[in-house]
Amino acid sequence: MSRPTSRSFAATRADHGTVRRNNLSLIVRTLRDAGPRSRARLASETGLNKATVSSLVSELVDRGLVDEGEMQREGVVGRPGQIVGLNGQRVAGIGLELNVDYVAVIALSLRGDTLVSERLPLDVPNIGPDRVLDGMAELLAEVVATLESDDIATAGVTVAIPGLMDVDRGVLTYAPNLGWRDVPVVDALTERLGRSDIAIRVDNDANLSALAEYADGADAGTADLVYLTGEVGVGGGVIVHGELLRGADGFSGEVGHMPLDAAGHPCGCGRRGCWETMVGLGALLRMVADGDDPVRNPELDLEQRLDLLHARATAGDAPTLEALQRIGRGLGVGASILVNVFNPGVIVLGGYFAVLGEFLLEPMTDELRDRVIAGAPCRVSLSHLGFTAAARGGAHVALDAILGDPTLVPLLEAQRGATANP
Repeated sequence: MSRPTSRSFAATRADHGTVRRNNLSLIVRTLRDAGPRSRARLASETGLNKATVSSLVSELVDRGLVDEGEMQREGVVGRPGQIVGLNGQRVAGIGLELNVDYVAVIALSLRGDTLVSERLPLDVPNIGPDRVLDGMAELLAEVVATLESDDIATAGVTVAIPGLMDVDRGVLTYAPNLGWRDVPVVDALTERLGRSDIAIRVDNDANLSALAEYADGADAGTADLVYLTGEVGVGGGVIVHGELLRGADGFSGEVGHMPLDAAGHPCGCGRRGCWETMVGLGALLRMVADGDDPVRNPELDLEQRLDLLHARATAGDAPTLEALQRIGRGLGVGASILVNVFNPGVIVLGGYFAVLGEFLLEPMTDELRDRVIAGAPCRVSLSHLGFTAAARGGAHVALDAILGDPTLVPLLEAQRGATANP
């Protein structure tokens, strides 16, 4: 299964250097997606000749991206082949997620191993952009330092934020639940980090979560997938034929602001009756908890607050169960529109929807059956990635530069020389 990224890699007619970079990328991607194998098998599977594969593998070894291991006999006749596999300890991608009440970070190796994972509670709307960006930069600097202490280079950083993102300019244009407008996130973090050698990108959190689900989730590889994340807001990421759907201006996925009830509750965007006012975490808390209830305390970790709600539902607390029934039905109403438009193979529920999913699935699927035009509704599944999905997707996108051009990672000898002669 070929994993998705922010853009797909394609070999083109070009000079020798470009062709070689393309072929290096092909070897790295094959090893990542299919696992360790011999040079002979790599040649067979990629269509490259054995001499070319041998040269490419040698260069990747010199860059510290590939290791050669044990010998393995692939057939009865002939010499055994040496197994080649990715070195997951040379380079990492970092995903940094900002949400209404927390900031999270995750670092992944090329093999997909989690090297760093951390989430901190944070009352973002009341702190303001400058202080939040200060804290994000400090957290990012700590992670980069931790990686570098283990001789792991940072391939890049992708910041996930719930809102409209100008990906090309690195600007958050509007995040209603954060109360932010026109914040130059990339420039601000780059300046605070003081590291021009580390590329920083931004993207919508639901888009990155959808990429993570397509790459690593329980339904990985499903070519047509809709991801729905529920927190204070509701976001969506749509995969169509294996590609992330961005729209003409890159603003697709703002499903939480579908207007479903003109007389409904006010939304953070300034309108009334948006879908997220019906099914977002704020809607659930409004139904089940008074102001002094600990589940409404933003200083308490979100997972702890959801554990409290889960425990109440499991114990049969009537107001909690009734609220979850209403949320589930509301989910089905909005999701039916998406199913009728996109005809996905699966809807993946993330965020708080996944944590409380056992109480939401039945009313949601009942509504889908009643509202989806094309017969039986699609499958609905619960994300296994938890609240790491957006940051995990960001880390995958950060690694894409290395996957597309492994020559961005310097040769080990050159790096040692630079270290010895600063």
